[in-house]
Formats: sequence, C-alpha cells, structure tokens
Amino acid sequence: MNPLITIVALGDSTTAGTPGFRSPLEAPPLGSGNVESQYAHWLELSRPEWRVLNRGVNGERTDQIRARFERDVAAAHPAAVVILGGVNDVYQGLPASRVEEHLDAMYSRALGAGIALVAATILPYNTATPEQNVEMRAINGWIRGRADAGRFGFCDTRAAVAAPHDPDRLAGSPDGLHPDVGGYRRMAAALEPVLAASLDRK
Repeated sequence: MNPLITIVALGDSTTAGTPGFRSPLEAPPLGSGNVESQYAHWLELSRPEWRVLNRGVNGERTDQIRARFERDVAAAHPAAVVILGGVNDVYQGLPASRVEEHLDAMYSRALGAGIALVAATILPYNTATPEQNVEMRAINGWIRGRADAGRFGFCDTRAAVAAPHDPDRLAGSPDGLHPDVGGYRRMAAALEPVLAASLDRK
C-alpha cells in the first residue's frame, strides 16, 4: 500500500473552515465542528491518496501566517502546500504591498524547499467596502502574475465561492464573512486539479 501524499493547507479562517469548523490548531488535536466546513475535507474525499493537513487560523494576517511556516509547513515535509491569506490584512487597512511581501516570502520558502506550491486568491466577504474590494482584486492580480512568473500553481478560489452575478459577494454564507459548506466544497473542486498538476510536475 502506497503512503499517503501529504498536503498542507496554510492560511486564515477560510482555510480553517470558519464558522462551521475549528481547525486542529484552534481546537487540538483534531479540530471541532462540522468537518464538511473546510476545503481540506472535500479534497481528501476527492483524492483518498491525499492527506490534507488543515493549518488555518481564524483572524490571522499574512505576517502571522508566515511566522508559522516552519512549524506548520516545513516540519511536515509535505509534497505540496496551498497558501491562502491576505483578507485580514485588507480588513485591517494594511497596504497591498505588505500582503505581497509576506506571500512572496512564503512562496519562495516553499519553492526553495522543493514543495509543490498552489497560490490561492483572497475570498470575498459581503461587508467589504468598494475600496477593500479594489485592494483584494489588486492583490489577487499580483498573485496570478507571481504564479505565472514563477511557474507554480494558481487557483482562483475567489471565483469558486463568489455569487454568479457579483464577484465581490459570497454565493452562500452563514455569517456574510465566510463560505458555507457548498463554498468550501467548491474551493476544493477548484483546487484539486491544480494540486494534481502541481504534484505531477515535481
């Protein structure tokens, strides 16, 4: 029997599975709540050969996520990592350049360690101001360009959870800030082929 392929899901609340699920980092050792309220669960269902470690923490900015990289990603020696962060920086009024700096450092660290990388876009939230949406779109554009330039995986997770006729709102949400179970499932569906392709390139 072949060993499971380890993938780390690194990020903030939209990785943790807020509000329906608390990640293992938030509620050790296994997490708590509705396991379907996290994209890691749906990825494992779609790919039984994958072990997806949920390393999301609600409320964290990119600097805080970056500070956990060695413990939560490098120490696990994963085959791949999904990095999703930046919404809390935007929510707190911090500049896009700061988000990009911390994301870029994590991208470089993953690639330097030989970990297949998928960069994901910041998800919308329904109470965002027009200015915040402009900022998120700018950061997401940078993420896409950085992935293209670095030739690593890119996934538009924002599009996966957005309302059909309004890309700045969630298609479904229990609190107006985070996806519902259907949204987390759509995130996994969008991520799965990108992860698979990234692993194949290793």
